[in-house]
Formats: sequence, C-alpha cells, structure tokens
Amino acid sequence: MSNFYCEYCGLKSHSVAHLTSGKCHKSPLGSNKSNHKLYEGSEKSQYTCKFCGSKSHSILHLTSGSCHRHPDGSNKGKHSPAL
Repeated sequence: MSNFYCEYCGLKSHSVAHLTSGKCHKSPLGSNKSNHKLYEGSEKSQYTCKFCGSKSHSILHLTSGSCHRHPDGSNKGKHSPAL
C-alpha cells in the first residue's frame, strides 16, 4: 500500500483523494486557505530542502522548520522537500 504526503505540512494519507480534500494549516496562502498539496516525489529515508539543503527523516519534520534561504526571504517560509 502506498502512502501519500502533503508537500506543505507532511501529512500522510492512504489516498490522493483523501489527502487533497482537506485544508492545510501550513498552506503558503495562509492557514487553511488552500488544500493539501500532493508531494510528487517518492518515499525516502531522508528528505532534503530544495532551497537550502537541510535534511530530515520525514517531510513532517522538514516542513516544520523555517528556511534561511526561502525565496520569500530569510526565515519567511518553511523548508520545502525536493523531489
């Protein structure tokens, strides 16, 4: 059985439909302003931020931290997992 993850917050779901039907508290538009976004990469033992290279064992932990190289400015956004 495959797992599907939200790119913004790391929420894990059993189906794409279930994941993308819910509102995301870490949406870049604001808390609960848009639905979860499907992370389109594969499951990995370690995830890397596409902006700064920070690493974490889960998308959930990676996206919880502020990124010092975020395109919106230093610490103005969260880490984002690379594909």
